[in-house]
Amino acid sequence: MNVCVVAEYYPRRRDPALGVWAHQQARAARDAGADVRVLVLERPVPPARALRSAGALGRSLRALATQPRREERDGIAVECVRFLAPPRERSYARWGGWAREPTERALDRLERDRPIDVVHAHYAIPAGAAVRGWAAARGKPLVVSVHGGDVFAPLLATPDGRGAVASVLRSARVVLCNGRETLQRVEALAAPAVNARVVHLGAAAPAPLPEKHTRPAVATLAHVVARKRHEDVLRALADERLAGVDWVVIGDGPERATLAGLASELGVEGRIRWMGALDHPQALAELARCHVMALPSVDEAFGVAYVEALACGVPVVATRGEGGPEEIAALVPGVTLVPPRAPRAVADALAELLADRGALERLGRAAGDAAGSLFDWRRTGELTVAAYRDALGQPC
Repeated sequence: MNVCVVAEYYPRRRDPALGVWAHQQARAARDAGADVRVLVLERPVPPARALRSAGALGRSLRALATQPRREERDGIAVECVRFLAPPRERSYARWGGWAREPTERALDRLERDRPIDVVHAHYAIPAGAAVRGWAAARGKPLVVSVHGGDVFAPLLATPDGRGAVASVLRSARVVLCNGRETLQRVEALAAPAVNARVVHLGAAAPAPLPEKHTRPAVATLAHVVARKRHEDVLRALADERLAGVDWVVIGDGPERATLAGLASELGVEGRIRWMGALDHPQALAELARCHVMALPSVDEAFGVAYVEALACGVPVVATRGEGGPEEIAALVPGVTLVPPRAPRAVADALAELLADRGALERLGRAAGDAAGSLFDWRRTGELTVAAYRDALGQPC
């Protein structure tokens, strides 16, 4: 079975953490029997924030220039497909149309080399919209993975956005959802004609686990953007009960400079380790060295970082009322849920967890055992290949 994965978010040389879950799923599907090739959609224009300073613009342009068009990751051939489009905030719902022509040319090249049986797009927009016409014209089944962004605002805030996403979902033979809330939103948006199911992404801890930091350490593994609520963790760090606690920030993003300024105001900058964007093994190793992960994000459809922390034996603090954390908390011990945008509640949870190191270690072991069993990449691969077979009309 020859599968072409098409994704906007996928690891690349300049950003090895971007969409690492998509690559992990591709590897898992390959290990479960599929022959997988990948097309990565890339808009080679610096983000708007990079235009605000010459240094940031120069770094962004150098990163784009050094990104190879073709590379191999863990034995999987990856090709970069570049497309031009207007700024994201004004036109994202239409990016699939802008990416369609170069993507179809790349699909044609792959098809000539080895016929494609299934096209698997991560996200309806832009990847699903870019490939669905090609797949339909050639009778190739389309599988679409929805990770949350397709069915949460702001993409659905406009009629054009809602219509574009719903149309792609209805054209897919199978829709894979990362969690129950995503599934419910997909069914509501694309009803009645949608064949959707939950396929959880996996998590794997480093083997062996590294030693913990000597001082209590709280990790946050996430892109540094406003909705991940790093600010709430930073403000919690200033609580006197956490005076001896360090904060390890794994990831990078546009909010980092603002957070660094706030850290200076609060007098906690000396207890923060800004790790930046790390490749996946390094990120997991740094996460596993910490004692707790705090990620009180909002609009969280699932949250692979939570299950990765739990698989590493690191209990987590997450936000109550969010679909992903609520679902994970029902399945795995070690999840403390707090109200949204509540730094004091984050501080309360961290202080309680860190107060008894023995209890924390026991909780971490229970979390690691449960997460390692439930969120297993081998199972993810098998379920993904079963979805491909279903799309092809083959017995699973």
